[in-house]
Amino acid sequence: MKIHPTAIVDARAEVASSAVVGPWCLVGPGVVLADGVELRSNVVVEGPTRLARGVVVHPFAVLGAAPQDRTYEGEPTELEVGEETVVREHATLHRGTRKDRGRTSVGARCLLMVGVHVAHDAVVGDGCTIANACQLAGHVVLEDGVVLGGDVALAPFVRIGEAAFVAAGARVEHAVPPFHIAQGDRARVRALNVVGLERRSFDRDAIEALARAHRAIYRSGVASSIGVTSLDADPHPRVRQLCDFLRAYTTVPGPR
Repeated sequence: MKIHPTAIVDARAEVASSAVVGPWCLVGPGVVLADGVELRSNVVVEGPTRLARGVVVHPFAVLGAAPQDRTYEGEPTELEVGEETVVREHATLHRGTRKDRGRTSVGARCLLMVGVHVAHDAVVGDGCTIANACQLAGHVVLEDGVVLGGDVALAPFVRIGEAAFVAAGARVEHAVPPFHIAQGDRARVRALNVVGLERRSFDRDAIEALARAHRAIYRSGVASSIGVTSLDADPHPRVRQLCDFLRAYTTVPGPR
């Protein structure tokens, strides 16, 4: 391990031999830094927190602080950050609460840009990109491959479906369906996220099936619930995933 002489690392922390703790970092008890973790400088990590292999944290980020929740009474809840995730400057990731799973989790290969806040009990899937100044309230769920533009605000308990894109500045109070673009204050579905699906290597059949489903749900001139019902016979698994999501959650409205 490489620990700068100005860093403070609690004796009860577990630091792998290949981890790097840069100048002026503070690593508290109950923190686990796996192989290849790098805390650049001026990083605070409080425990219980686990940073998986290859996580990189930039200056002035705070990970594992107590949740901003009035019912929290000091119980040892957790934060987990997955492999090769990058946390940029001034981001804050808080631990969970006993009202939920007691854990906040961020998946593998995510990018959390400057000033992002991930509140207690949030779940961020693998491969998510969260741009500058986004605010994720408590109990939010981002499924795999979600992209949030800058300054997006998500209300508590909001769920964002797989491979969805939420445009910069959006204010989101309800679930955003997978594979779609949402935008606005308050957010609405605007289009299918074709570019995002192509970047995630969705094949042409899947994109065309989802385009047909989008037209049936949002562009047919009937209520979205009727559009979903009209797709009951569609066998494509991605269409089934979209329809199941729409039936399970109260989602943002469709286009005007």
